[in-house]
Amino acid sequence: MELHANSQLVQITKKTKKRFVTKKDVEEKYGNSKKMVAEVTINNPSLLDDYKRKANSRPYLPLDHDLIAATEGTAKPDWDGLLNTVLAIPTGKADAKGYEAAVESLFTALFYPDLTNPVPQSRLHNGRKIVDIDYTNMAQGGFFSWLAKHYPSGRIFVECKNYGGKVGNPEMDQLANRFSPSRGQVGLLVCRSFDDKARFHEGCRDTAKDSSRYIIALDDDDLKALVHERKTNEEFQAWTLLGQRFRALTD
Repeated sequence: MELHANSQLVQITKKTKKRFVTKKDVEEKYGNSKKMVAEVTINNPSLLDDYKRKANSRPYLPLDHDLIAATEGTAKPDWDGLLNTVLAIPTGKADAKGYEAAVESLFTALFYPDLTNPVPQSRLHNGRKIVDIDYTNMAQGGFFSWLAKHYPSGRIFVECKNYGGKVGNPEMDQLANRFSPSRGQVGLLVCRSFDDKARFHEGCRDTAKDSSRYIIALDDDDLKALVHERKTNEEFQAWTLLGQRFRALTD
């Protein structure tokens, strides 16, 4: 009703220009007692019917970062801060845990709401195998949604290697061996740099062609590109970099 009337309660997000009304403002204007709810429902019986109809006819769509910040009064993700935390970590196995945690913080914000429920150090096969970060693919649009419709990818595994140059077949095989048709066949391998990036991508392509196991390799420069895409694209759905990289595995 407030949106339809374009009342003083209506706010507009700066980035996406979406109109919204916060629960807090509605409660301050109308109250939130059971008596108030009953009176409004009795005076407007169509509201309950309309609510039931809408609830049954369309899926729940999660709030984006802008709406969460506006309704909850919290800060929006600091994309540069999240990225710089990853980039500032010294390269080397001594800081592997810190690198993994920083990548998880960046990816959880970057790929929300598509990838959810991050599980660090997820254990498979009764603990005999470990995945650095295990995400649940809940995407309803964009790259990860398309991925789920065409390839086993209910879970997206992320392997973090806080070293560069020497990343090669052993690291690729380590991640690929975590895949299965039931868990998922797609993962991200994140490292600092590659001695020969093109050659490593060719190895990922060979793995995809030979065994239908799909690894998207990302280094520091790729993380910068992803954050730039997120900051400059209001409809960010991970298509530009990840979509192109995945297509290269299957062409």
